[in-house]
Amino acid sequence: MPLDFDRYLFHSGKMKEAYQHFGAHLNYDQDGHNIGASFSVWAPHARKVNVIGDFNGWNGQIHQMKKISDEGIWYIEIKGVSEYDNYKYEIFTAQNKRLEKSDPFAFHAETRPNTASKLYNLDGYDWHDQDWLRQRETINYPNRELLIYEVHFGSFKKKDDGNYYSYGEMADELIPYVKDQGYTHIEILPLIEHPFDGSWGYQGTGYYAATSRYGTPKDLMYFIDRCHQNGLGVILDWVPGHYCKDPHGLYLFDGEPTFEYPFDDVRENKVWGTVNFDLGRNEVRSFLISNAVFWINYFHVDGFRIDAVSNLIYWLGNESKGTNEGAITFIKMLNESVKEYSSNILMIAEDSTAYPNVTKPTSQGGLGFNYKWNMGWMNDVLDYFTEDPLYRKYKHHNLTFGMSYAYNEQFILPFSHDEVVHGKGSLIGKMPGDYWQKFANYRVLMGFLMSHPGKKLIFMGGEFAQMHEWKDHDQLDWNLFDYPTHNSANRFVKDIIGVYRSHKALYELDHSHNGFRWIDANNNEQSIYSFIRFGKNDQDLVIIVMNCTPLVYQDYKIGVPHSGVYSEIINSDKSIYGGSDQYNGGDLLTINEGIHGFDQCLSLTIAPLSISYITFKN
Repeated sequence: MPLDFDRYLFHSGKMKEAYQHFGAHLNYDQDGHNIGASFSVWAPHARKVNVIGDFNGWNGQIHQMKKISDEGIWYIEIKGVSEYDNYKYEIFTAQNKRLEKSDPFAFHAETRPNTASKLYNLDGYDWHDQDWLRQRETINYPNRELLIYEVHFGSFKKKDDGNYYSYGEMADELIPYVKDQGYTHIEILPLIEHPFDGSWGYQGTGYYAATSRYGTPKDLMYFIDRCHQNGLGVILDWVPGHYCKDPHGLYLFDGEPTFEYPFDDVRENKVWGTVNFDLGRNEVRSFLISNAVFWINYFHVDGFRIDAVSNLIYWLGNESKGTNEGAITFIKMLNESVKEYSSNILMIAEDSTAYPNVTKPTSQGGLGFNYKWNMGWMNDVLDYFTEDPLYRKYKHHNLTFGMSYAYNEQFILPFSHDEVVHGKGSLIGKMPGDYWQKFANYRVLMGFLMSHPGKKLIFMGGEFAQMHEWKDHDQLDWNLFDYPTHNSANRFVKDIIGVYRSHKALYELDHSHNGFRWIDANNNEQSIYSFIRFGKNDQDLVIIVMNCTPLVYQDYKIGVPHSGVYSEIINSDKSIYGGSDQYNGGDLLTINEGIHGFDQCLSLTIAPLSISYITFKN
C-alpha cells in the first residue's frame, strides 16, 4: 500500500475502495513471488499498535507499526509472510490496556471458534460470467419478473455427518434446485465472518471476509460464478446497522468508541446484544460504502438486502426518538455510490416503518433504494390466513388494504425467514383447518402472493410446505418430498411460478396503477376476491378469482373487460395439486350481461379454498 494514498477521502467519508489501502495485502515481485505483506489499520485512540501472527510467534515487539497520520492510521511492511498466515493487531489503548483485534479489512479469517484474520490474495479467480454481467446492465427490473429464493447457507442441506456443505458443494446442491423451481435470484443470509452460528450472520466481525465455515473467498466466487452461468442473480443480506460485541471484533476497537456511537443512550441494542455503527462518522461511512463496493467488484454480487433499515432511520428503531439524520445521509451516500459502479445493482430495504420515499431516487428527495420489503402487506395477509374461514369475513379488508398503498413505493412481497422462526410456525403451520384444508389454504396463499402487485420473495422450505418452522441447526425436511401432499404442494408452487414468469400481466406493471383493477373487492360475506392484472397491452391480462372459504359456488358471475373467449390457465383445486378437482375446463365464453362495472361477464365454478387464474384468448 502506498503511504501517500488520499487519506482525505477516507476521513471525509468519500473513499469507496478503502479495502485497497487498509488491511493486509500480500506483495509480489515482477515474477509473481511473494515478498511479504503490508498492513494498515485505523485506530485513532491507540497509543501503540503491533502486528502479531504465525510469522513472529505472536510477539508484537518484533513488528511494531508506525503511526503515519494524526488521525490514527498505522502502517508496516513485513517480509517473510505467506498466504493463509494467521495474524491480529495488538493494540495498546490510551490507558495502556492490551487488546488483540482481528483486522476490520481482513479478506479471510480462521473458522470459528478461532478468531484470527488470515492473509489472503483475492486476485486471480477466473470468472466465466461475462455474459451475465453484460445482460444484467440491460435489465429494467420494474417491468421484469423478480422472484427471490431466500437461503440460509448452513441449513439448506447438511451432510450425513451433520457438517456443512462447502461453497463449491452447494453450487451442485442449491443451484440446480433453485433453477428447477423457477426463481430468478438467490438471496443469502449474511455471509460475512461471524463467531456465533445462531446469529445467522447478522452479528458480524469480518465485513470483508466471506465466512470460512463454507470455504475460502474464492470458493464463494466460484459459487456466485456458477449461479450467474445458470441465469441466477445473487443478493447478499447485508448489515450496515450493528455488529456483535465479541472482544476480537470491531467493538471498542482501540479501547474507545471507534466504529460505534460515542453516546451511551444510542450505542447498544439491548435486545440483540449488539452495538450500532456510528453512521454519522465519516471513517465508518468509508468503511461500509467501500464494503458494498468490495462485494460488487470482487464477488460480482447483484444486490444487497439491507437489514433493519428502521433501526437506521430512527434512533434504536424508535420513531419517538426521532430520525437519525446522519444515518439517513449515509443511506443516500451508499445508494448513490453503488449506482456509480452499476446502475442495476439491487438495493433492497428491509424496512417496517412508514418513512416516505424509501424507493425514490436521491435526486428526487428519496433514500435511493430500488425496492422495499412490504412488511405491512405480509403481516395483514398472514393475519388473515391464520383466521378460521368462518370468521374471515370480519378481516376481509386485510387482503384489500394493501392496494391502497401498493404504489407508494416499489415493493417486494416477502414471506421471509423472520416469519417462520421463534415460535411463529411454518407457512403451512399457520393455516387453519384439517389436513386437507391446511394445504388448500396454503395453495391459495401462494397463489395470492404470485398474483398481487409487487416482486416476490420466499424463504427456503416455504415452496414445499415444510411443516416445522425453520431450525437453523438442522437441514430442511427434504424427506417431505416422499409424501404426495408435499409433492403436490410443490408442484403447485412450481406451476404458479411458471405462470407468473410467462405472463407479463403479472409483473410488467407491478408499480403502475394501470396494472391492476378490482373486479369485486367487497364480497366479504362469501370471502371471494376477484381482480385483474394487466400488461402494457390491455388485452394482455390475467383474472384472479380467490375463494377463502371451504364452500363451493356454481354459476358464480364476475365482470370482465372484453367479450370473447377466456381460458382458466391454473386452478389450485385440481387433483394434481391435492384439490377436489372442481375447476373450469375448456373455453369460457362471455355472457352479454353487465356486472361489477363491466358489460360482459363469465360464469364460473368456484372451488373450495381455491385460487384460479384466467386469461383472455380472443
